[in-house]
Amino acid sequence: MDQQVAIALGADPAAFEALISQLMSSANELRSQAEVIFNLCRERHPDALGLKLAQVLHSSQSLEIRAMAAVLLRKQVTSSSGGESDESSSYIWSRLTPATQSSIKSLLLSAVQREETKSIAKKLCDTVSELASNLLPEDAWPELLPFMFQAVTSDSPRLQESALLIFSQLAQYIGDILLPHLGTLHSVFLNSLSHPMSPDVRIAALGASINFVQCLESTSEREQFQDLLPAMMLTLTEALNTGNEATAQEALELLIELAGTEPRFLRRQLADVVGSMLQIAEADRLEEGTRHLAVEFVITLAEARERAPGMMRRLPQFIGSLFAVLMKMLLDIEDEPAWHGAETEDEDAGETSNYSVGQECLDRLSIALGGNTIVPVASELLPQYLAAPEWQKRHAALITLAQIAEGCAKVMIKNLEQIVSMVLNSFRDPHPRVRWAAINAIGQLSTDLGPDLQVHYHQQVLPALASAMDDFQNPRVQAHAASAVLNFTENCTPDTLSPYLDGIVSKLLVLLQNGKQMVQEGALTALASVADSSQEHFQKYYDAVMPYLKAILMNATDKSNRMLRAKSMECISLVGMAVGKDKFRDDAKQVMEVLMSLQGSQLENDDPITSYMLQAWARLCKCLGQDFLPYMNVVMPPLLKSAQLKPDVTITSADTDEEIDDSDDDSIETITLGDKRIGIRTSVLEEKATACNMLCCYADELKEGFFPWIDQVAPTLVPLLKFYFHEEVRKAAVSAMPELLRSAKLAVEKGLASGRDESYVKQLSDYIIPALVEALHKEPEVEICASMLDSLNECAELAGQLLNEGQVRSIVDELKHVITASSTRKRERAERTKAEDFDADEGDLLKEENEQEEEVFNQVGDCLGTLIKTFKASFLPFFEEISIYVTAMLGKDKTPEERRIAICIFDDVAEQCQETALKYYDTYVPFLLEACNDESSDVRQAAVYGIGVCAEFGGSVFRPLVGEALSRLNNVIRHPNAQHSDNVMAYDNAVSALGKICQFHRNSIDATQVVPSWLSCLPIKGDLIEAKLVHEQLCLMVERSDGELLGPNNQYLPKIVSVFAEVLCAGNDLATEQTASRMVNLLRQLQQTLPPSVLASTWSALHPQQQLALQSVLST
Repeated sequence: MDQQVAIALGADPAAFEALISQLMSSANELRSQAEVIFNLCRERHPDALGLKLAQVLHSSQSLEIRAMAAVLLRKQVTSSSGGESDESSSYIWSRLTPATQSSIKSLLLSAVQREETKSIAKKLCDTVSELASNLLPEDAWPELLPFMFQAVTSDSPRLQESALLIFSQLAQYIGDILLPHLGTLHSVFLNSLSHPMSPDVRIAALGASINFVQCLESTSEREQFQDLLPAMMLTLTEALNTGNEATAQEALELLIELAGTEPRFLRRQLADVVGSMLQIAEADRLEEGTRHLAVEFVITLAEARERAPGMMRRLPQFIGSLFAVLMKMLLDIEDEPAWHGAETEDEDAGETSNYSVGQECLDRLSIALGGNTIVPVASELLPQYLAAPEWQKRHAALITLAQIAEGCAKVMIKNLEQIVSMVLNSFRDPHPRVRWAAINAIGQLSTDLGPDLQVHYHQQVLPALASAMDDFQNPRVQAHAASAVLNFTENCTPDTLSPYLDGIVSKLLVLLQNGKQMVQEGALTALASVADSSQEHFQKYYDAVMPYLKAILMNATDKSNRMLRAKSMECISLVGMAVGKDKFRDDAKQVMEVLMSLQGSQLENDDPITSYMLQAWARLCKCLGQDFLPYMNVVMPPLLKSAQLKPDVTITSADTDEEIDDSDDDSIETITLGDKRIGIRTSVLEEKATACNMLCCYADELKEGFFPWIDQVAPTLVPLLKFYFHEEVRKAAVSAMPELLRSAKLAVEKGLASGRDESYVKQLSDYIIPALVEALHKEPEVEICASMLDSLNECAELAGQLLNEGQVRSIVDELKHVITASSTRKRERAERTKAEDFDADEGDLLKEENEQEEEVFNQVGDCLGTLIKTFKASFLPFFEEISIYVTAMLGKDKTPEERRIAICIFDDVAEQCQETALKYYDTYVPFLLEACNDESSDVRQAAVYGIGVCAEFGGSVFRPLVGEALSRLNNVIRHPNAQHSDNVMAYDNAVSALGKICQFHRNSIDATQVVPSWLSCLPIKGDLIEAKLVHEQLCLMVERSDGELLGPNNQYLPKIVSVFAEVLCAGNDLATEQTASRMVNLLRQLQQTLPPSVLASTWSALHPQQQLALQSVLST
């Protein structure tokens, strides 16, 4: 072996070339042997190997060998940032002597000058760029930039192209180094973009200038290159005019990248650029691929909302043209016999790539621009298309309507009547594909415009779908009508649905017995949804439906019927849940026997039954409750296996030409992260997500019964809190955390934990809570952050005193981080409002994004509340740290929700920490008094509640504030709309606070005025918690014969009796049982002690029904 290494690295270049050609050999043995020799050369003689590769690259006569040498050298001289062991082991640059490094650098530059073959020149440029990206930041290749400037101004177009390709790849590394040369670069790019001879130079210049513009930090630097745009666009139009569409497509791909990252660079010439793109999109003579890229460019610009909000909405004329282009693409559809045959699922028979691009882009465009922009454009085109004689046009109109519904929902809901009648008219179209499209539109609108559509139009839509199910000539239309029933009923209430059930269920039963499997499957999913939406109303159909469902489950054993059987399982479990345990119990046993035998059999990996079965088991558990426990041993092993599935991930370098295998496979999704391209098989992720959701369901449903599984489930789900490949998996893991803790805690409390005690609960919370805190720190999605905080709050509540100081510290630190991150996001959004084209539609979207932040703040407040309630005064050192974050939320510039949350946090501190919290009154009580006049009733409620708390616990610290507090409370109570439903909670809490001032600060007020004033507000009926406390206080005062309450000569007694009467009439709502019986005793005493005349006048002041109620209460 040593000898072979010596020969390969010896004086004769032919020996080393032979080794390289063996590395490319298709004969495995020869190639493996060559790899061993090559690896030995690298380990033992890196200098010799590096030089040999550079020399071959520079001088070999063979194209293949030069190309391979470029790839090999690139691997040896660049370190892989990803740290994959196989790649980084090939990195030798740092082991080379300075002399070798220097030789390789000059051989590379010389090779760039000499190389004539385009594909090899490109590989060479890649090698130079990769090496330079590591060396230039350390200034370790000073010769490179002068070489590139010289090359780019040389006479050789090929050398110019190479220099531009290197510029392009290095832009992100050398942007800073090039800043002093912006002027030179500008003229280099301008000259190269308009190179008279070479389209290759022009396209390389386009790539270099676009990459360079993206690297510039400041707008003013980018502005200097603004005037290159016409020349950049020219590279595209010239390529098209000379029929060179491959070059044009390259140019389009580069411009799409620019539109996505720096859309405002295009702003000044937006109309020209977009206009040119639409001309390309409309040009029938061009290849489809070219036209699709032009469309993609305009859609990308529309989607670049964060970087250029509102910019595309300034061009309504172009949006109209683009919309017309997309609708025209939908006409590219054939009337395939396979569609009518309906033997296979192939729903898109006859659809072309044009059709699917058009469909996808309509959806994206309407989501990006919104209904105010899109609906007026659609309203012009749709009626023309619907009135056309060609079926394709009518079909296209209905498909368009379905595609734009999600993005235009808010505006479409305002025009529901005309939209519904437009679609329902097409239910009678002579062409079955148009009828199918009309049904499809109703299905989509049911989802996007629900529940408005369901509430107002059920009497038109459901009968139309029912009659479409009678179209036996067109089974595909029938099946689709059944699917649309599913979409429609998902947003329906049982009461809306019940009048139609007879008709719909009987039709679906007819379809279940149809020969076409597609129709049967549609009927099953529709029945499942109808049962789910009608709940107990479905009981009367149970005996008719269940035998059919069981028959399919038992008999559809053929491979071709797998989906049918899976859907029957789904349907049975949903019907069971709808009708309840008592009705379903006997059939449930039989069904579970079938499921158990299926589970034991060897199912194929791609069998859809697996995921349907996971869900069916969980529904059966929800239906049967604790009766399900005996089946858990069958259910859990496969469920855990699915939850533990490893994601099927392929990682390649983002700029390789190697496509990820199966890239035409629908179930592979690719994402690019940095310089890595990651392919993920989505079916695996979906099964994993389903399984994680089911685990959460079982823990939630079975409570302490789930205990035996916690030791396996916790280590499965906790790591998935950071499973970034799939949101649903993370969400399920997050929801499961408190369920697991609750299950353990209940099992220990009820003695069902196989002898485990509280230390087990502590061990579990020590595992879960730090993991949640860490996951929250890294979570990219705001919505999931809010769920994690919710989960953390529940876990902290369950763990209570089991939390140790270190854990509390880490939670508090994380809450600070969450508040800071949220404020930063809001600040960045506020920056967007300053963009030139920011408009009302952008404002609405911004508002929605900020509402998510409020949810985050809300959860932060809840978490702090839990910690305060758990640790009381010992939490105060932490509260002091976080207090500056809380007071910042009280600012006038903050949203009402933030102010409310901040006040609630202080209310909790004052209530839970009592006298130890007095030191914070100076800071917070002025905010409370101020907030009593807040515009928002929720803020007022929190503020007056806090005043009540401070009155109760504030003692001498609160006394000087009593006068001010009374006047603020009085404003809330005397407000003309105080009792309005929006304000009643604030009113009730203000009355309660007034009562506390009467109780704890009687000496600081004019009690003869204030106490009767408080009594006149009773009873309170909105806030049922406060009502019970206030009415108990009233009782106590009457029991003590409080003079100011009863008034001179007992003049307020009738009012007190009438309050008692109202409270007692309301059952348990307004008073606890104990308070109610004290009230009854007081009334009996009054009956016996008061003079008859006083009694009679008190009695006569009551309403007749109060008199009756009191009589019956007092006589029992």
